[in-house]
Formats: sequence, structure tokens, C-alpha cells
Amino acid sequence: MGILKPIRAEVKSAKRRFDIFPRRNLHSGLGLPMYRLLIVDDEEDIRRGLSEFFPWEEIGFKVAGAAEHGKQALEIIRRGEVDIVFCDIRMPVMSGVDLARTLFESGVRIPVVFLSAYKDFFYARQAMEYGVRGYVLKPTSYVEIQSVFKRLKREMDLEPSVLLKGETGRKTDAVIDAINGYMEREYARASLKEAARIVHMSSQYVSRLFKEKTGKNFNTHLVELRMRKAAQLLQDVDYLTYEVSELVGYSNPKNFTRTFKRYFGVPPRQYRHHSG
Repeated sequence: MGILKPIRAEVKSAKRRFDIFPRRNLHSGLGLPMYRLLIVDDEEDIRRGLSEFFPWEEIGFKVAGAAEHGKQALEIIRRGEVDIVFCDIRMPVMSGVDLARTLFESGVRIPVVFLSAYKDFFYARQAMEYGVRGYVLKPTSYVEIQSVFKRLKREMDLEPSVLLKGETGRKTDAVIDAINGYMEREYARASLKEAARIVHMSSQYVSRLFKEKTGKNFNTHLVELRMRKAAQLLQDVDYLTYEVSELVGYSNPKNFTRTFKRYFGVPPRQYRHHSG
């Protein structure tokens, strides 16, 4: 409870003396977004204190969840529910540094802020190479948290798109290559959700990134891929039409025939006859 009482006391004092936290809708007027914050700490008192006693919404953030360690945080991030992470450095299962490294190496550009003890300060500075955007020392204060996150809010507001524009160059190409490779291998069972899981990103983000970089929707590209594979399989007379349907991911032959005709202009049997 060491960091909670000072924070609660400072918040109450600041509100009473200066009224610096008037209730307001952060989307009104400027139309700026409310960023979703994930708090990660293995100590329940700290998680609860930071979640419940700090007025995040007054500086542009909304607590989207809390996690006990980095691995749990990673699962929440993969669901696409987080814009920024505030996490402790030393935690069991997966540390804050390991979480930051995993996100960085996966191409996920979500800002990370460390909550660290003084003895971990040098450790925190080293992790800056993984895209960590700031750190707050324990025992912390209301003023220090406010200062760090107000700065980050301004920086995030200035970015055209917090996630989409952050993924550029070789990292973006690697992500797209990984998705395309997955679709080529698993076209019969491929899904946007699984593609997102493989590249450690949210489904929404993968969908937007794929459309931006390829000019096609994920599902449109998947259908085209399946139809091309089906056309190749139809060249082999040993496969019946319903078998081809199942091999390219359609359990209902009628749906397969309808999609194939829409794509090639003729039903599968007629296509096989002409190509043969």
C-alpha cells in the first residue's frame, strides 16, 4: 500500500485546492481520443490503487484492464484492447522488460511506461531500445504519473494513427510476409483471428494493415487464394467436386460452387470440362 496513500492524498488535495480535474468529455471540442490503458503489476494493492484511485480519464486515458504479469498482459494486448501499457519491471512469469522486448520484436508499437524501483533504474534505461516511452520511479507520486502521461498523451495525439502508422519499413513487410505465408499454408483453415495471433497483433489492426499494404481485404484475398487453389485441384480428375470443396475450406459444396462461379464465371464442373 506504500504508493497508494500518497497518490490518494495528493489527488484529493489537488482537486480541493486547485480544482484541476473538472469532469469533461475528452472527445468533445477537440475530438481527441481516450486511450485505453493496461496496468501490469504483480502486487494486487498497486494494481487496484493505480486503477481505482488515479483520475486517468481526466488526462485522456481509460483503464482497459489490469494484469499480474507480462504474459497475462500480452494476452490482453493480442485481443486489441490496449493503446498503452503501464507496467512494473520485476514480475514473475514474464517481466516488464521481457514484455517490452516481445512487443518490440513482434512489431507491435504500443507505448510502454515502466514503474520501477530506484535499484531497477539502470535496467529500465537499457530497455529504452525496445521502445519504452517513459518510466516512473517507486515510490511514485500523483504529480510524477500525471507529468509522464500528459506528455505521452500529447505525443499520441500528434501521431496520425497510433498503431497503423507506427508499423513501417521492414517490420511491416515482415508482418505482411508472415500473414501471406500463413494463408498460403493454411488456406483451408485460415482466419483473420489466427493470423493476428501469429503476428501478436489485434485482428482489427491486422485487417487495417493488410488492406493498407496489399489493397485487398483479408477475407477477399483469402477467397481469391482458395479459388485459385480449387482451380488447380480441379485439374486432377481424381478429386470429386465436393472433395475439392472440402480441401479449400468449404464444408458446404453449394457455397463453394456459388463462390467459384462468382469468381470464374462458371461452376466447378464446367470449369473442369473446359480446362480439361
